[in-house]
Amino acid sequence: MKTEIVDVNETRKNVHIEIPSDVVDAEIDRQARVYSRKARIPGFRPGKAPATVIKQRYKEQILHDVVNGLIPPAVDEALRERGVEAVDTPDIQNVNIEPGQPLTFTVSFDTLPPLEPGEYATISLHRPSSAVPDEALDQAMQRLRDRAARFEPVEGRGVDHGDTVTLDLARTDPSGTTDTHSDVNVELGAAANPPGFDEQLLGLEPGATKSFSIRYPADYAVAELAGTAADYTVTVKALKRRHLPELDDELAKDLGEFETLDALRARVRDELAHEAGHAADRDVRAQLMKALAARVPFELPAALIERELDRRVEAFAHRLLAQKINPNEAGIDWRALRDSQREAAAESVGAALVIDEVARREQIDASDEEVDREVAQYAERMGRTPAAMRAEIEKERGLSQIRASLRREKAIDFLLARATIA
Repeated sequence: MKTEIVDVNETRKNVHIEIPSDVVDAEIDRQARVYSRKARIPGFRPGKAPATVIKQRYKEQILHDVVNGLIPPAVDEALRERGVEAVDTPDIQNVNIEPGQPLTFTVSFDTLPPLEPGEYATISLHRPSSAVPDEALDQAMQRLRDRAARFEPVEGRGVDHGDTVTLDLARTDPSGTTDTHSDVNVELGAAANPPGFDEQLLGLEPGATKSFSIRYPADYAVAELAGTAADYTVTVKALKRRHLPELDDELAKDLGEFETLDALRARVRDELAHEAGHAADRDVRAQLMKALAARVPFELPAALIERELDRRVEAFAHRLLAQKINPNEAGIDWRALRDSQREAAAESVGAALVIDEVARREQIDASDEEVDREVAQYAERMGRTPAAMRAEIEKERGLSQIRASLRREKAIDFLLARATIA
């Protein structure tokens, strides 16, 4: 077998392969014998038709089977001899086959050249502060106060700013279609209220009914409503007012096992610091991924990026399904979503290549015990036994993916321990 390799670029290779004619003819003869045993040809008993007749009658089918029989092992042998590994299924092109002639074809594929991860200590990362500023603490305390607010009925007056109004509502759009809703709660001053709607309610007392029109401005945020008008009829049923509790020791006692407001503030500060610490960890990790991706000196194979894009889109669809949303009915532009992820996917692929090379050089791997613990955690989250979970994962050949994921996480920890983090 003759082979000739051509470098299209650093990662794309073409290998021209020629299989000798004697090998081709031998395979043609073998396939002809296979067809002879099952062929039904007038004038000949089964299995007795001459080889020339079989080869003539079934030429296209025989040559097709010869190609499928000879090319895959020839490709494997050629790549093995050249010491290269395809990152995806090779593309077979320009196949030429005729009896008495060599079988020639071209194999086109992506491969990865040697990768030098560089000095680990030269990776420079910045860890954001996890300190909690007083302003952030005050905002968190205010949110607790807001959640503890209670609504009290209002009597003896009409609707005022800041009230929450319970009403029945009918809305008629310009096409004449009317939507009716009962017991709708509208808080005056809420950003979602149509422009001018609040003013129409001011002064109305429970039991009052009012009809009015609202025109939406041309630059209204909801495009389908911009520049249109709608007619409303509302009947006020009840008024209530939101009352915020004081930020004091009593509120702290109501919210948990806290004797004083200072104790509550201390707990909230600790929780915010904990969250900030996790956010800082994620930020440092993101910086590491970007720094590692920048160390890849060659253009990434398109096949790897497309595979990562497939994974991201599939993961997004699974998240929709988990929320009881049909991905096919969610109105999502999947092509645009895929394109929006291309840069991030390329960065993820590049970083993964460096991480895998680091793991190989440093002999980092996941132990069987670590894989078992990971499977047990999966089982716990899914409410299943570890044995049942492992059986399902093995059926889907997923244990190798779990091991690879753990290996990468250990390599990331290895790199973070040696990077310069300020």
